[in-house]
Amino acid sequence: MCENNLNIIEKDYGICINNPNHFLAISDFTVSDGIDIVENINIIKAKDKFEKTAKKAETFNQGNGSYIAQATDSISYFTNNYGDVTIFTFMANDVFVQDFTNQLKVANSKKGFQKAKINLSHIIYINKIISPKDLIKLYKNVTKAKAKFLASLNLPLHIENILNTDDFLAILSNIPQNKGESLDINNCEYDEIDFNEFNIAEAIEITLEEAFKRLDLTFGILDYFVAEGILIGDLIEAGLELLDDVDITEELTKKMEAQIFKSLTDINVITLLFAAIRLEQDLTNNRIREADAGDNISYLHADKVLGLAISNQIAGTSAIFNFKRYIEAKPGIIFGLPLMLDDIFAGLIAGCISKIFDD
Repeated sequence: MCENNLNIIEKDYGICINNPNHFLAISDFTVSDGIDIVENINIIKAKDKFEKTAKKAETFNQGNGSYIAQATDSISYFTNNYGDVTIFTFMANDVFVQDFTNQLKVANSKKGFQKAKINLSHIIYINKIISPKDLIKLYKNVTKAKAKFLASLNLPLHIENILNTDDFLAILSNIPQNKGESLDINNCEYDEIDFNEFNIAEAIEITLEEAFKRLDLTFGILDYFVAEGILIGDLIEAGLELLDDVDITEELTKKMEAQIFKSLTDINVITLLFAAIRLEQDLTNNRIREADAGDNISYLHADKVLGLAISNQIAGTSAIFNFKRYIEAKPGIIFGLPLMLDDIFAGLIAGCISKIFDD
C-alpha cells in the first residue's frame, strides 16, 4: 500500500512505513537513538524488550535498510491526511463498555484496572525537508497537544491512571538528497515552517477524538461512581439503614436497587451528581481561587442545595424531609465521603427511599 509517497507494508505481526529516500526521525521508540536517519519505521507486535523487538524488526525490515522499531501490544491503526501531513494513530486498548442494566453502561476490563492500558500513539510524517531543530519543536508541540486534549476530557480517575502510560511518538520528515556525498544535517537547506499556520495541535485533537470513537470508549455516571469508590450495594445498604419498624427483605432490597438505577437515568439527577463530583475535584485541588473550602467550610451550603435538589427531583417534597435525616445520620458509606459527595449521595438515597414508599 502507498500512502503519501510512503510504502506501507502490513503483516500480522507488524507494520513497516518505508521511505527509500530515508526519513529524518525523532522518536521515543524502543529501538532508536532519539534522532535518526532511517529508511524504515517498524511497529512490531511484541513485548517491550529491546533485544526481541530488534530481532523481529531485522526480520521484517523492508529491503534490509536502516530502521527504528517500536514494540507494542496492538498494531491496530488508522491514518488521517492533512495536505503534506500524514498521521498514523495506533490504538492499544484493554477497556470495553458493557451493559450494566437495560439503560446503564459501565467501562470494564478483563485485565482489571490495575493492569489494563489504553494507549493512543502517533507516527506523524511531514512531506517536507525539515531541520532537526524544527522537528524537535514539532515533537514538543505534539506532546503538549496530546496531554492538553486528554486532560480536558476529565475522565474518571481509574481511566486517567491507565491512559497513555506506554504510548509512543515519532515525527518524520524528508531529508535533503545529497547526490552521493555524505549528508551533513547541520548544514543543509530546509523548508521553513510557519508554526502559527502549521497547527499540528488541531490535527492531533481530531485523531484522538476519532480514536475514542473507533474504540467505542465512552464514560458515564457509573464510571465516575467507580472512580470515587462508590458501589451500588453500598448505597443500597446506606439507604436501608435508617428504616424504622420495617423488615429489610430481599424484595425491599431489590426495589431500592431498581429505584437507584431508575434515578440514574434521569438527566436532571445525572447533571446534579456530575456538578457535585466536578466541584469536589476543583475544591480538593484548590482550582478556584475564591472558593477555599478549608477556610470557609461553615459558609458552604451548595452541597446541601444540590443534595436537596436531587432528592426533590426523585420523590418531591417528602424526600426533602428524608434528606435531613440521612445527612445528619450519615449512614454507611455516606459517613466516609468528602465534602460535596456526602450530601449528594444522601440526597440520592433519601429520594429513592421516599419514592419506594410513596409508590
